[in-house]
Amino acid sequence: MKYSRIIAGTMTWGKWGKQLSTAEMIALMNHCVENKITTFDHADIYGDYTNEEDFGMAFSKSSIKREDVQLISKCGIQFNVKERSNRVKHYDYNASYIISSVERSLKMLQTDYLDLLLLHRPSPLMDPSEIAEAIDKLKIEGKIKQFGVSNFSPSQIQLIEKEIQVEANQVEFSLSSNGVMNDGTLDDCVTFDRLAMSWSPLGSYFREDSKANLRIKTVLADLTKKYGATEDQLLLAWILKHPSTIHPVVGTATPQRLKLAMDAVEVDMELQDWFILLEANEGHEVA
Repeated sequence: MKYSRIIAGTMTWGKWGKQLSTAEMIALMNHCVENKITTFDHADIYGDYTNEEDFGMAFSKSSIKREDVQLISKCGIQFNVKERSNRVKHYDYNASYIISSVERSLKMLQTDYLDLLLLHRPSPLMDPSEIAEAIDKLKIEGKIKQFGVSNFSPSQIQLIEKEIQVEANQVEFSLSSNGVMNDGTLDDCVTFDRLAMSWSPLGSYFREDSKANLRIKTVLADLTKKYGATEDQLLLAWILKHPSTIHPVVGTATPQRLKLAMDAVEVDMELQDWFILLEANEGHEVA
């Protein structure tokens, strides 16, 4: 199953962000596809359970063929919002809920299948047999093509794989938040050939004036000239160099930034420059 190296994250396309109109969503989808970004990342909860419907309406009115794109969605998080009768935020991975959540996502997205379904966050009450029951049924019925997880540790994946194969893991990974590079999570993706995806791939760089980010900014001032690339492209190039073949999920709804993100795939960062950036973030040389 092939996914574009840069994935368009749709979380900010709707109620939680830009509140794009149907026409604006169609234009942004077309822009993505024209720039070889063919994979779109969703979750049932985005926009307080409204994003998938907004995207589906736009996609149905676009001229994009379903077979030319890949749709990812997630399930499991239950918010305490007016759209649901929940009394508390929690996770639900009962077989019946996973199945009903996927069927709702298919209806909202106006598609017959998801290319990839992810369990959004691990729950202490996960039962591998319940999850396997749901995933097996959804695969047999052709409603999902592949199954994975998001924000899971290797041991949590091992728990699920007692019953069913996990084909992907989407985790937070950036220069400023690189713990998964050292705790075995990305090693697990390499070892077991899991699709590795990173959410928030630019980290805190554009959000915080921390000492680490100020050090990174000094380094990037030279590297942007050396590579003829922007700061965000170099931050993406840094994670793209990891041998897990990371697929960054880029959350911007700005067309130009999406194009810059795709162009970052062509930036071949030199080994020592990678470590210079790592040192800038950590504040000391590697041991």
